[in-house]
Amino acid sequence: MICKRLKFSILIVAASLAAGAAHAADYAPPPQCYDAALIASGRAPYGAIPCYTPPPVVVEEFASWYLRGDIGISNQRVKSLDNVLSVPGTFSTPNGYGFDSAGIFGIGVGYYFNDWLRFDLTGEYRSRANFHGLEIFNGYTDEYHGSKSEWLFLANAYVDLGTWHNVTPFVGAGVGFSRNTIHNFVDNNIPTGGVAYASDESKWNFAWALHAGLAYKVTKNFTVELAYRYVHLGNAVTGDLIAYDGTNTINNPTTFKGLSSHDVRLGLRMNFDAFGSGSSYYAPPPPVYQPPVYAPPPYQPPPVYVQPPLRSKG
Repeated sequence: MICKRLKFSILIVAASLAAGAAHAADYAPPPQCYDAALIASGRAPYGAIPCYTPPPVVVEEFASWYLRGDIGISNQRVKSLDNVLSVPGTFSTPNGYGFDSAGIFGIGVGYYFNDWLRFDLTGEYRSRANFHGLEIFNGYTDEYHGSKSEWLFLANAYVDLGTWHNVTPFVGAGVGFSRNTIHNFVDNNIPTGGVAYASDESKWNFAWALHAGLAYKVTKNFTVELAYRYVHLGNAVTGDLIAYDGTNTINNPTTFKGLSSHDVRLGLRMNFDAFGSGSSYYAPPPPVYQPPVYAPPPYQPPPVYVQPPLRSKG
């Protein structure tokens, strides 16, 4: 009886193995795949299947137009005053050239080229800053009074140095033009009682600026900026100086040489996306991926069923 059962078990196992082999023969090996570039070049066999390639990683960079508005305070300097009637060496070092602080009001339009580089064009009115100066001559003095204002137009580039807790430090530089105007200029000679005055006069100059500051991102569309700026404004001139009695024997405007300013400004940048309908914040378009190329899964042979051996009860 035991021998019969053993023979029966061997026959079942042999039949299972033969069936598994026959079933496995029904599965053809997977076709060879080829590189997509090779297929595109026409060098792959006809009907070649491209191998699967993962989609490329797309790095989404922030890019947008923005508007800006700025207010601030100027702290201006002048290197020297020059007049054709001045005689070199006849007076000591000037004592007390200076301007009072004055307001700054500006607007501009800019573009975020990417997450760390941006550009803008700005125009601003720099309101009148009162001027006062004193020159001590040999035996007498000259006192100067007047005011100065400017229109300043700059093309600026900035580098954003990274963002931490919505705060972004930045540096930048700009070049452009400044229209400097001297108002109500008066020259008082105290010992002699002489007084000369000049009409208002404007002058265009090349200007340049250096920027540094911190920007705080309130939302994805609004950024508040606190910045320092050094700006060189070139020169300015007064009108022709005329004596208090109306005499004027020579054309002698006074030139303000080497005007500069240390400015502190508070600004607001607003992305154009803020004007879009249906969204109160900037939402960049979803990344676009290259669709994957289908390739069959790797070949896996079918499982082979093996009949467990029969156990005899005898």
